Amino acid sequence: MATITSYTTKTGTRYRVRYRKPDGTQTDKRGFKTKRAAQEWAARNTAAIRDGTYIDPSAGKTTVGDLHATWITLKAGLKPSYLASLESTWNTHVNPTWGARAVSSIRKSELQAWVSELATRRSPTITRRAHDILAGILDLAVNDQLIRTNPARGFPLPRKTRGRHAYLTWEQLTAFATECGRYEPFVWFLATTGLRWGEAIALQGKHVDRARGRVTVERSASYVKGSFEIGTPKTHELRSVPVPPSVFAMVPRALPEVLVWQGPTGGMIRRQQLSKGWWGAAVKACQESDPHFPEITPHDLRHTAASLAVSAGANVKAVQRMLGHASAAMTLDQYADLFDTDLDAVAHALDDRLRKLVS
Repeated sequence: MATITSYTTKTGTRYRVRYRKPDGTQTDKRGFKTKRAAQEWAARNTAAIRDGTYIDPSAGKTTVGDLHATWITLKAGLKPSYLASLESTWNTHVNPTWGARAVSSIRKSELQAWVSELATRRSPTITRRAHDILAGILDLAVNDQLIRTNPARGFPLPRKTRGRHAYLTWEQLTAFATECGRYEPFVWFLATTGLRWGEAIALQGKHVDRARGRVTVERSASYVKGSFEIGTPKTHELRSVPVPPSVFAMVPRALPEVLVWQGPTGGMIRRQQLSKGWWGAAVKACQESDPHFPEITPHDLRHTAASLAVSAGANVKAVQRMLGHASAAMTLDQYADLFDTDLDAVAHALDDRLRKLVS
């Protein structure tokens, strides 16, 4: 049962509520300017203790930084490259502003202002990632009953805008691959199989089935903090991908445990600094001879593979399986523009059928 007493300060009379916490220890809440305010708070506090929603005022003094260590530990099952991006975003954008703040002191208006300001300097992807980190930590605070609600939830975030994919035509791909020198076979392989860069460089001889004309994708490599980490593909599922025979003839032969694609001194081909190396030089050479040649990244060869497959007549399910998407819906979401012509084909097919019926 709470008791209310008054006490005197330099600014006048104030009221104190004394009560017992769920663990039986006694504490108080002071500073109420009126007895009525003290009574109303005591009633709410008593109800919270009774229904199990009580939050110890001292618990909210835990800082965001204190909880971050626990939060990142719970992410241990994620891919090393993604964990590295989370750590980088935490160190750069979240910790400097929020690391030392007590979780109970954070207000929704502050968070909204922070997100809005960050969005003026960084991309929607980075802004949302920074927000998600802080929101996840505050979710943990709610779950541990350090705060009642999460102030990071329930307000709009900057929308991600997906730019148009860069697709190379057969002619552009041929020109680009030729400019890549010793890496020409590797470029043809990426642009006709749709493998992600990390999946391709992690292939070993045992993953190549020359009798079937396929490669098995069961692992992926990512470069994290100066070294390669081997994990599973993005969807964590093994898949078998067909390789055009003419491209398969370019695939190096390798012993079962040896990498198929290697850099000039052995080891995996690094994607870092490509823009200043052989990739960048090949793009520049193509742009000098073709002003319409796009500024492409390695991932654009995956987009090119999807484009070439669709133009060759592949349906969305086949493209999904080749690319290793979780669902055909994801493939359509990514490459809806490639299937636009299918709508025209449907209209013409329906019209042909209708003409036959009415003729």
